[in-house]
Amino acid sequence: MRSGLPSSIPGRSLDIGEGGVAAVLAAELQTGEWVAVEFQLPNVGYSLQTKAVVRHHNQLRCGFEFLGLSRDQRYMIRHWAGTAQPEQSSPESPLAAPVLSSPLAKLSAVPLQTPSPMTVVPRPLSRPALVGNLPLRRLLGVALAALLAVAIVSAWQWHRGWQQLESQTVRKDAHARPPSGRVPPEVMERLLIRKVDPVYPEAARRANVRGVVVLDAIIAADGTVVHLHPLSGPEGLTSAAMDAVRWWRFRPYRVQGEPAPVETSLAIEFRP
Repeated sequence: MRSGLPSSIPGRSLDIGEGGVAAVLAAELQTGEWVAVEFQLPNVGYSLQTKAVVRHHNQLRCGFEFLGLSRDQRYMIRHWAGTAQPEQSSPESPLAAPVLSSPLAKLSAVPLQTPSPMTVVPRPLSRPALVGNLPLRRLLGVALAALLAVAIVSAWQWHRGWQQLESQTVRKDAHARPPSGRVPPEVMERLLIRKVDPVYPEAARRANVRGVVVLDAIIAADGTVVHLHPLSGPEGLTSAAMDAVRWWRFRPYRVQGEPAPVETSLAIEFRP
């Protein structure tokens, strides 16, 4: 869920904690974008929902910082992260520190110990004991083989799912190109296909602050607003205007038949 534009973006989480989550998504987000995230921890019966802000993104990989995570949700994440780890045999060893698990991979650090010298004294084994241990050995061998097969199949499915997720998303380079020129506001107004009205700040409304905020904007080749800079207007209304314009969408402006990024100015009027 993106603020102002309901949409569903699937993804896979890579790491999760009380402060946020790192994930691979099927779409690219912008740093500073506010979203609503929903995820489900393994072995937990219901989904967790909260607000988050994009703090980092690199192609398909994003880092989200949780906003407004409730105490119960924090406790659930902390409890899940603690119980998802196997017990360590040597708590004093620095390698035995808990490692945060993610829904995709459970990691554990087990300290390596050098075996001490020992002497093996052969003892005769009676025939009844040997016969009684054979079924147990066979059972253990079958169980280990089954666990190994399950691990291999799970790893293959995870790798295949990741490849499918990345193959369904085409890398976007429209935001990296500089604007090809400046376009008059009236021309870009005719290309506007989605407009989100600003939220009037309550403090400005009570103070009867009104006016027109003019923003300098760069529109990418795909019609998204990638950069905003205030030019004029009441200071108390500038932030609200920029928050709304970030969700505007335009039809691509074409230069010689090809979509091209452009620079223009946008005016947002506020009336109490």
